[in-house]
Amino acid sequence: MLELLEENERPIFSVSDLVGYLRMHVEEDPVLSQVWVRGEISNFHHHHRGHMYFTLKDEGSKIRAVMFAGNNRRLRFVPKDGDDVLVRGYLSVYERDGQVQLYVQEMQPNGVGELYVAFQQLKDRLEQEGLFDPAHKKPLPFYPRRVGVVTAPGGAVIRDIITTIRRRSPNIHILLHPVPVQGDVAARKIAAAIDHFNECGEVDVIIVGRGGGSLEELWAFNEEVVARSIFRSRIPVVSAVGHETDVTIADFVADVRAATPTAAAELVSPRWEELRDRLATCQQRLVNAMHRRLHFSRDRLERLKKRSGLRQPGSRLIQYEQRLDDLVHDLLRAMASRMRDGRRDLEQQAYRLWVHRPAERVREYRAQLQQWKKNCISHMQQRCRVYRGNWERLVDQLDALSPLRVMRRGYSLVYRYRGEELIRSVRQVEPGDLLDVRVADGRLQCQVWKKEESADGGDE
Repeated sequence: MLELLEENERPIFSVSDLVGYLRMHVEEDPVLSQVWVRGEISNFHHHHRGHMYFTLKDEGSKIRAVMFAGNNRRLRFVPKDGDDVLVRGYLSVYERDGQVQLYVQEMQPNGVGELYVAFQQLKDRLEQEGLFDPAHKKPLPFYPRRVGVVTAPGGAVIRDIITTIRRRSPNIHILLHPVPVQGDVAARKIAAAIDHFNECGEVDVIIVGRGGGSLEELWAFNEEVVARSIFRSRIPVVSAVGHETDVTIADFVADVRAATPTAAAELVSPRWEELRDRLATCQQRLVNAMHRRLHFSRDRLERLKKRSGLRQPGSRLIQYEQRLDDLVHDLLRAMASRMRDGRRDLEQQAYRLWVHRPAERVREYRAQLQQWKKNCISHMQQRCRVYRGNWERLVDQLDALSPLRVMRRGYSLVYRYRGEELIRSVRQVEPGDLLDVRVADGRLQCQVWKKEESADGGDE
């Protein structure tokens, strides 16, 4: 725990507190929370649990580093002593040894470091904008009529796609939009081809791809213009760039990623034999369902034909007509009974109303109300006279006690000038003081010229 000296109150750290304080400040530093470091690997040790421990050094210094198993599983190469690498990670302090360490999250050979950094920065930015969100992915059509292909015209990619689709679904038409797949203009050409297919609306799905290659050769598919063209495409896009281990920005944005161009062709073209077998199965299920439906309907028809009501419908109609007459008779009788009961109730209510003579009762209550009104007015007037007499007596008593009435007999009140202090003794004033003298009909402003105190100490 942190202690303080009494004489100067300087903090005293334990070693653990000091190392923890240093670790907290290093981890909170925004620069050190995500850094790129270039250096040479030395003292490399691959732990049996999968973690990698090593030192990064250059001609001037070195730093300890660790790359945990969860991160190094994605490495495409096996690091070793002497490798010149570019790593991305964050700095922290290993508290047991009190040493600053670099915790590596990604590693690339230094030869492709700059391209890889650009790739990672664009990937992070597009991911934050939501271009990789699965909610934006569009499903592939079950059986497209036309497939658009954006790739180089003379390469093995277009041959593999055509061969695969012709073998699986001969009826699907293939529309090729030839573009360069590497070079300075490749990205713009690829994006324009995707936009062209969307403007024309002639295809149901688009395959964008090329064969394998280095990061530099595949870079056209890592350009932002291609990624945004794929994202705004209304037509589903399948990315088939490179081999299975090659990953590009286009793969993340596309609706579906295929490991190879051949796999992309298989994704968009269902096998003809499978469709034929599936159609035959559906046809057989439909025939069986129709047979079951006909059999059920035939049985129901036979049961209906055996019913007596259907064999002699006239007898059933006669019975229903007689039953209708009976119901009409019962309805009329019930209505007549209800009308008699209602008329009897109405007569009883009218008699009760006549007995209570409501008009006479209203007149009596109106006369009684008028009498109560007169009594109320008379009582209020009497109470007002009593209260007025009491008020006049109280006013006379208050006036008799008023100091103003006393002052009218020649008395006055003396106050400090512009104050509320009442002067009761000559000891309260000195010659030259200003005073306010209040008489019955106003106020006087006076100045003391001389004061005389009576011999017995009383006020005069």
